[in-house]
Amino acid sequence: MLYARLIALGLLLSACGAVAQPSSPASQLATAGKTFRDCADVCPRMLSLPGGTFQMGGIPTGTERHNIQPVHAVTVGAFAIGQYEVTRGEYAAFVRDSGRPAGGNCEIINSAEVQEKSAAATWQNPGFPQGDEEPVTCVGWDDAKAYVAWLSKKTGRPYRLPSESEWEYVARGGATSKYWWGEDPAAACAYANSADQSARQVYQTWIRAAACNDRYAFTAPVGSYRPNGLGVYDMAGNVWEWVEDCYEETYDSQPRNGAAYTGGSCTFRVNRGGSWYNGKDGLRTVSRDNTLPTGRANKVGFRVARAN
Repeated sequence: MLYARLIALGLLLSACGAVAQPSSPASQLATAGKTFRDCADVCPRMLSLPGGTFQMGGIPTGTERHNIQPVHAVTVGAFAIGQYEVTRGEYAAFVRDSGRPAGGNCEIINSAEVQEKSAAATWQNPGFPQGDEEPVTCVGWDDAKAYVAWLSKKTGRPYRLPSESEWEYVARGGATSKYWWGEDPAAACAYANSADQSARQVYQTWIRAAACNDRYAFTAPVGSYRPNGLGVYDMAGNVWEWVEDCYEETYDSQPRNGAAYTGGSCTFRVNRGGSWYNGKDGLRTVSRDNTLPTGRANKVGFRVARAN
């Protein structure tokens, strides 16, 4: 019953093309589930969600980079998801406690607007200024896995990365439209941090930049834009998000029960959601990418999940 109400809410929001900005996260989540933290200050804020069945995948557009077919039904069990992407401040607490090295060799966008690896670029120095409330970036899948292992030990709760199907279930927020807010990519600046006119002031040849201005050329503080129908923030744009799954070109082998796909070679892992670097195609709810587990980029971060 709860999930049916969430679906109805998501469809209504998509149809209206706008979501009222809540006065606090709690007011938005009254019907979506309980929010909680398993430790003060450094633990991510989580949102409990009911399970449900949805249609995963979509029809590729002419510029779709990776196959997003076949469309298939997936039944997801109840779980909790990070209401926000893991922040730089939260990741810093993990590094202080665990002593994990900063890494390096992170892929950045240089002044010539070319993607290149920089030995000096790390989560502490991703190639642009950041505050502690912005999503951590320049972290690989291996780094994200180390973070959830640390968080599990710290809290005694089974934290993990979400599966790809869980991620899309949350990203849709009950909607079936191209973007969680509807069909209009021109509305993106109210809902997501993506390539826009503020980014074009830095990278002047970006023809993919939206005509609107979302106020941030690079990452934005988490929660800066409107939440989706489930009350989850930044499920499109800001940073790509690592999920648990191994990458396969199609969904032919994808589990239908919400579990992560861990078959094949697992040479690459999946990330979802688009980033500050991407135009409208990267913001589609079905958009996906893949990277080596050790690969780091200043447009990739993550959020966490756990059992309710």
